[in-house]
Amino acid sequence: MAGSHRASRGGGRAAAREARRLKARKRNQTIAAGVAVVVLVGGGGVAALNAFGGDKEPGAKAGNGPSDDKPTNSDVLADDKALLDAASAKTLGATGTWAVTKTADGDSAPDSAFACQSQRFADPSGLRTWVRTLQNSATKDTAVQYVDVSNDKATAAKTYTTVVHWLSQCTTPQTRLSAGYVTTGVGERGVIAVFGQVPGAKTKYKTVAVTLVGQATMVVEHDTLAAAPPRPDTVLATASAAAKKICAQTGGCATGEPVAKPALLPNTDAPGFMASVDLPLLDEIDKPWVSAPATSNDGTGCEKLGLKKAKATKYGTVTYVTPEAKVPTEFGFDDTVIKFATPTAAASYVSQIKKNVDACEKNVSNAKVESTGTVKTNTMTGKSWKATYDTGDGKKFVYRIGIAGSGNRAVYVLFPVLKELDLTNAAFNETLARAADRSAAYQ
Repeated sequence: MAGSHRASRGGGRAAAREARRLKARKRNQTIAAGVAVVVLVGGGGVAALNAFGGDKEPGAKAGNGPSDDKPTNSDVLADDKALLDAASAKTLGATGTWAVTKTADGDSAPDSAFACQSQRFADPSGLRTWVRTLQNSATKDTAVQYVDVSNDKATAAKTYTTVVHWLSQCTTPQTRLSAGYVTTGVGERGVIAVFGQVPGAKTKYKTVAVTLVGQATMVVEHDTLAAAPPRPDTVLATASAAAKKICAQTGGCATGEPVAKPALLPNTDAPGFMASVDLPLLDEIDKPWVSAPATSNDGTGCEKLGLKKAKATKYGTVTYVTPEAKVPTEFGFDDTVIKFATPTAAASYVSQIKKNVDACEKNVSNAKVESTGTVKTNTMTGKSWKATYDTGDGKKFVYRIGIAGSGNRAVYVLFPVLKELDLTNAAFNETLARAADRSAAYQ
């Protein structure tokens, strides 16, 4: 970050972000190669990626990978009779008529059948895989059912965890996690994730239910165009019906009514910070966000964060960059979480930062500050601004700044506004709220 009042730091910050960008690009290339790797993530944690190995080769065509079907080992879901049919898909929408468009087994299953799928088979050593696609002739909505049958329930539980991790750490370009839910009464356990693509008058949403059903891991996805993120109800009902159809063979039949309770998918790679899939979408960026650890600093000049003097029990920062996108070095998004001994201490700190930014124009001669909104939920409150620093030589540096308090934590987010690379006030505030929600896992 740069500005006349802190020019000595500008080059260092840009260089540091470029170093993180290069590290993130190298990480992406390694992951794309489909090998098992271990990488450092925010807060010094370590995450194993592609722990089940990668059988997906770059450029491989759908259905060209090895089959995982082992028909002589088991008769569980040996045919497609227990898969969703057109009548079962009616729960996805009463309008129009649903029809099965294709059914593939392990020999012909595509490399990617549902959102954020990282490799062809969630359990490469499993018994068999089924993929069925459906379409609504009137609405043009589509749906897919993916079922991966493992050798036993213990392996299926690991496979289920793998698929949930794919969703929670999704790096599909221009895809954002809009909402998440934990489900009960559908198989043994499950989640629903709603992903949105670049917003417009209508956005393409992918609502994905993942369910553990005995020795099977099942995914049901519904794709639709809508003005707002869809509620989970229709996919919940469809996943419940689909689980009931297969559980007679796989085990894991549910008891009780299907329920979806709001809950974000866990960010196990960097607990307490946003996952890459939480980051805002820009029309100009068609590459995924990638996280990298960063050094916490004092802000842009208005905030005066004073982290070392704040008497916090712990704090940390993660930077998000798009290493494969053609953007300036300064482009990125910072997420800082500061933990205090008590909620009162956190609230006091947030209040002071708000005062600092609100009074910035009086205290920083080359600064102009515009309030861009507030955020408030049952668990957090926050405020955002756009700050402009005029260097006096014809250059201006603009930043979006956000601060929020949630429990005993304060969350500070920062986004440099560059030419044709800006967020709307609503998008930035939504990201601030997401960062505050994620901070609950910061330990």
